[in-house]
Amino acid sequence: MTSQPDFTEAAEPYRLFGQWLDDATKSEPNDPNGVALATVDADGLPDVRMVLLKGFDERGFTFYTNFESAKGREILGNMKAAMCFHWKSLRRQVRVRGPVEIASDAEADAYYASRPRGSRIGAWASKQSRPLESRFALEKAVAEYTARYAIGEIPRPKHWSGFRIMPQTIEFWHDRPFRLHDRIVFTRQPDGGWGKTRLYP
Repeated sequence: MTSQPDFTEAAEPYRLFGQWLDDATKSEPNDPNGVALATVDADGLPDVRMVLLKGFDERGFTFYTNFESAKGREILGNMKAAMCFHWKSLRRQVRVRGPVEIASDAEADAYYASRPRGSRIGAWASKQSRPLESRFALEKAVAEYTARYAIGEIPRPKHWSGFRIMPQTIEFWHDRPFRLHDRIVFTRQPDGGWGKTRLYP
């Protein structure tokens, strides 16, 4: 395991998260930026799925999706969400909770343009989360959009963009023997700074 100073001494969460994500990038076999995203539907029923974190800074944690998907509709319905990163190889976990904002058009355009061409076509072809009558229907849609955008740039669909969770709390968890784990939670303060509390495991 990568050695580092006692994480419970960290003064703010984003630098610590960056260090842990760097460690995970070196140790995790697949998708170190994979994260469980939790939302609730119109009836208040929780929903969770894995997504890929595509950016973080002092504003929050950003991912991209089809806004007409289940998660897109659920977030747009109440603009709150939570995330949980779990890096099994490091025995570490980070939990994030807070309100959500929509990424700017410039951010979404830049990320969309960085995706492989096939993924950009897929954003047009997939009616994400809605019933699909057959695999052939999806492949036909891919072929149609591939032909439509055979030459030149592929524009970003208006229904495809990014969400940013702006954390009210960020909790760091590290495995310790006998389930006496280390946990600290950073809580956003009214002045914009962070308070820090150590928690029982």
